[in-house]
Amino acid sequence: MSAATRRFANIAARRTAGERSGIASVCSAHPLVIEAALRHGAARHADVLIEATCNQVNHEGGYTGMTPPDFRSFVEAHAQEAGFPIDRLILGGDHLGPNPWKHMAAAAAMKNAAAMIDAYASAGFTKMHLDTSMACADDPAVLADETIAARAAELAEIAEAAVERAGGEKPVYIIGTEVPVPGGALEALDHMHVTEPSDALRTVEIHARAFSRAGLDDAFARAIGVVVQPGVEFGNTEVVSYAPEKATGLVAVLDRMPQFVFEAHSTDYQPIEALATLVRDGFAILKVGPWLTFALREALYGLSHIADVLAPDLSRESLPAAMEHIMLASPDNWRKYYPGTPDEQRVQRHFSFSDRIRYYWPTPDAQRATQTLLDMLGEKDIPRPLISQYLGQLDAEIAEGRVKPFAHDLLIGSITRVLDIYADATGQ
Repeated sequence: MSAATRRFANIAARRTAGERSGIASVCSAHPLVIEAALRHGAARHADVLIEATCNQVNHEGGYTGMTPPDFRSFVEAHAQEAGFPIDRLILGGDHLGPNPWKHMAAAAAMKNAAAMIDAYASAGFTKMHLDTSMACADDPAVLADETIAARAAELAEIAEAAVERAGGEKPVYIIGTEVPVPGGALEALDHMHVTEPSDALRTVEIHARAFSRAGLDDAFARAIGVVVQPGVEFGNTEVVSYAPEKATGLVAVLDRMPQFVFEAHSTDYQPIEALATLVRDGFAILKVGPWLTFALREALYGLSHIADVLAPDLSRESLPAAMEHIMLASPDNWRKYYPGTPDEQRVQRHFSFSDRIRYYWPTPDAQRATQTLLDMLGEKDIPRPLISQYLGQLDAEIAEGRVKPFAHDLLIGSITRVLDIYADATGQ
């Protein structure tokens, strides 16, 4: 194993030894987020965990158009530019299973999932979240736990064989699927359910049996995390913060399974105190994604307002206006997530915590609009009063010289503010 993967694989042992042991998992494929994460890791001399999801990146290209080898090359190119040492990089695959093909019969969906995880493992990804919880076209509506575990073991066997064939590092595994809706909740957040302690124990026991039946005891020994719901979530306008008193029973079961820590999804927008408490309680892997692109969108929109002041032109379309046209023309990525009146939907399209706008930044029209803005600002030294007015969250960083007053630096600085919160909470 690389030094970074070895440290990650020992995360439960380090916690048992009394070390504050945690790591943020950066779940994004946006180039500026990747750049910011790697520059942040280089500055802090810290390991960086970057994950791609099954929908983003797979053997067919995913919605990013990247296969796992493509994504690895993409991240490593940014690492070289950032001066980030590759041996501190951990690449992960999230929700690896049949989800992108669940409209198919189970046999066909699992065949695709097998091809996908083979591609991830062959490309050297060393953190695998096995998620086979979704029902396929010919499945019952709710899968039996035993079926989920058996399918997870089936995919682990594919991954192990791929690594053996490629001669790469053996991966560590994350099991369990009790997670919030990807991208934020779709309903009012007034009835958060914390995973029952017995359910967490059962998840481990059933997966252990399924792996053993498949002759994968060595692979299961490298399972280090269980995905559970600690009671954190965010919606369009709401954030439910971690309440440790509600998770005491769940936290206690870690004493009965010292091989594991918990992985917490949808930790975006949590206060730093809540994130630090999650790590203290054993939720050592903190997934973050929409908060990073939300911070990027804040900075881009602020720069658009600054450009209107520095170079006023009534004939020029602002970046928010351009993005509104792009999202209205292709509503599939936001329509079912944003209820309400047309005016309420308009606000949510741009400012929702679920940040569905992140799916539009890679489109050619959005890339052109963004590049037009950045070309307009170029290497201009942006006056601090305008930064205070439109990017006030970065004013202190500008004043103290931690961020330079240039467009690109302000974008990276906005994302870095979020990464700093996670680094301080996890002890990196």
